[in-house]
Amino acid sequence: MSKARTARRLKEQVASLETMTRFVLATLALASGVYTYLGVRSLLDGDAVLVFFAAIVYSIAVSVGIYGFWVYLSRFLPEMRDGLSRLALFAIMAAGSVMIIAMSSWLNAAALAGSAAVEQHLATTQEGYTADLDQAHSNALGALSLLPDIQRAAERFARLAENERESGALTGTSGSGTVVQLLTQMSAQMGELESTIQASRETVRTLFEEGQGHLATMRGLVSGSGPVQPRADQFAEQAVQLAGVISALEQTSIAPSVARAAADLSLGFIAPVAGGNTADLAGRQNAVMDTIRTSVASQSEALSAAAAEILNQPKVEERRFVPLSSAEAVILYAGSFLPSWAGAISIDLLPGVLVAILAVAHAVMRRGEEEMDDAERITAADMMRSLEIQEAIAARRRALAAQEDASDANPVGVAQHHDTTEPPAKAENVTPLSVAERKRHDP
Repeated sequence: MSKARTARRLKEQVASLETMTRFVLATLALASGVYTYLGVRSLLDGDAVLVFFAAIVYSIAVSVGIYGFWVYLSRFLPEMRDGLSRLALFAIMAAGSVMIIAMSSWLNAAALAGSAAVEQHLATTQEGYTADLDQAHSNALGALSLLPDIQRAAERFARLAENERESGALTGTSGSGTVVQLLTQMSAQMGELESTIQASRETVRTLFEEGQGHLATMRGLVSGSGPVQPRADQFAEQAVQLAGVISALEQTSIAPSVARAAADLSLGFIAPVAGGNTADLAGRQNAVMDTIRTSVASQSEALSAAAAEILNQPKVEERRFVPLSSAEAVILYAGSFLPSWAGAISIDLLPGVLVAILAVAHAVMRRGEEEMDDAERITAADMMRSLEIQEAIAARRRALAAQEDASDANPVGVAQHHDTTEPPAKAENVTPLSVAERKRHDP
């Protein structure tokens, strides 16, 4: 009896929720159509009127298609009794769900999170340009790390020249001779190289400050308010200018020039002829110049190695800003917008949950009805109709019995009456209707 009661109550609840089910399906289809319209509108270009009508037509088609698809399934799937039919309809539902995601859900996601996805694309690009500017600035300033070595070398040559001039510390004979001239010459070359590196510092600083200004403008566009598309256009302009600054920084690096100058210190070394008045002094001068040559070669090798290390630093790869539409951005950065994707898909596929609920409810009702007696399957309306039919049959039988009694009492009149009219139907020809066998209709 409990299963019968459960089956009857489930049937009543399903019938009472019929209007609500249609309303829910229609509302979800309408909401999906609205967000689909917003997503399509962001993708189409051209005349505003044409874009408007094209987006409206597409969104209406999506809404009607989604509504019709789920209504069909809510009608047919719960009525399937064998497993193969149910499995076939579930497969159809899965295929239809994939089609709905393809034609609607991703556009819904673009409408829900498209602007935020474009802003994330701008932010990611801005971070990349920041790293490129820092690397280009570091490469350009790499030669500045050689300044201490170059300054020490210039000071050492200048100090040795001064000592030789005043006290003859190298040759034992004071004065401005050949050794002093050579040391002064090497100190001057080191000074020129130092001046070249110092001059590049100002250029690098100016370019870096210009790049920082572009980055500040780009950060303001990323975090700004208002429509994202105009901000994206301005961001693209700043990106182009910043790319030019980064390229200029790469070309401003003084490291190649330092490498060539360092090589020239050794390869272009020209020692003057010893100018000593005596053979002994000339010999000492030649020995000191050989020592200076060795020192210059060592200094040249060290500077060349340092410059080569700077040149071997990774170059900044050219970066181009690629504008993305809201739909492209929300697909590219889908991992960052999982809640939006979940909402966009759920609004389209939530009716599938309702269909599953109806299928389970109908399955329970069928199992309950299979264990019910014929009398338990009769509703109050069925009982009232059965009583009316029973009363009509009883009345018909009473009328026939009255006619038979009248014919027995007046056989002549009855005979005459039989001559002019057709005989009435006998009670045996009336077939009683079985309530259990009568076809039932859902209320």
